[in-house]
Amino acid sequence: MRAIQVTEYLSGPKDLKVSSLPDPTPSPECYLIAIHAAATNFFDLLQIRGKYQHQPPLPWISGSEFAGVILSTPSDKPSSKYKKGDKVFGASQGAYATKICAKEEALRPMPPGWDFLNAAGLMVTAPTSYAALVRRAGVKKGDYVLVHAAAGGVGLAALQIAKAFGATVIATAGSSRKFEIAKKYGADYTVDYSRDGWTEQVNKLTPKGRGVDIVFDPVGMVNNSLKCTTWGGRTVVVGFAAGNIEKIAMNRVLLKNVSLVGLHWGMYTKAEPETIENVWKELFQLIKEGKFRGTVYTDQDFTGLEMVSEALDMLGRRESWGKVVVAVPQKIESKL
Repeated sequence: MRAIQVTEYLSGPKDLKVSSLPDPTPSPECYLIAIHAAATNFFDLLQIRGKYQHQPPLPWISGSEFAGVILSTPSDKPSSKYKKGDKVFGASQGAYATKICAKEEALRPMPPGWDFLNAAGLMVTAPTSYAALVRRAGVKKGDYVLVHAAAGGVGLAALQIAKAFGATVIATAGSSRKFEIAKKYGADYTVDYSRDGWTEQVNKLTPKGRGVDIVFDPVGMVNNSLKCTTWGGRTVVVGFAAGNIEKIAMNRVLLKNVSLVGLHWGMYTKAEPETIENVWKELFQLIKEGKFRGTVYTDQDFTGLEMVSEALDMLGRRESWGKVVVAVPQKIESKL
């Protein structure tokens, strides 16, 4: 197979190289999958530099999100969930390759009518945003929801989920193109959070200037967002894309009666596994109803593993929107 193997920590994505390696041999509990698309993530950039909290032992194959076709099923499961030829998406170490091994719990069936590119970007952003807004923040009809970095992967997912539950969405971003994308995915209003006075602008967009009911924050903007959060509002912390972990003015949390909660989707596997299946069941229902669609970046085409470095570089420069996904051609294309 062809793959991007990391044999030593790198200075950046430009140092990634594609090489020929033996096909992976699946362990008895694993599927073998032909990858047709691989999605990029910020943690890929950290991992290749040796700065991520989960570092596999060298050498390892980079990438973690993919969509493809089942080539073989687990030998220890005579009645496996997926069959040879099934289209799936999932998350497992080694997605920047033409083949990958993955356990059943790391896979989901590709939604009807979806292509590999859009499915490849589902596994991380969709459940993260759903669990944050629905399970942690309790989004409901009539809420005003402020979605930060709304044109990003988790942002566009959150925007769609909030709209599906009947909320009014105020989307923040930093460029006209990203405003355009947020509007395309259903945002009611857009605000430039790189400009002074953005919190006052948000307040003016809410009834009687009261502020928003929910703040969805994958950036690290809790302190400023408290200025435009209503009494009894909810803030859900999803990440720190800005690079800094905030020190929160807790007196303001108290004075506004605000609930401040976090969401670490990756820990649900250990801490609350039963919730994972329920979240995916509800997400698939939204997809079936046409209330949630793929968020693949379409301003530039990335085809071939050789394009992974360029895709990651663009992601790192924050010049993209949605999910940056690389198409992975197979020598023998699936006939499905």
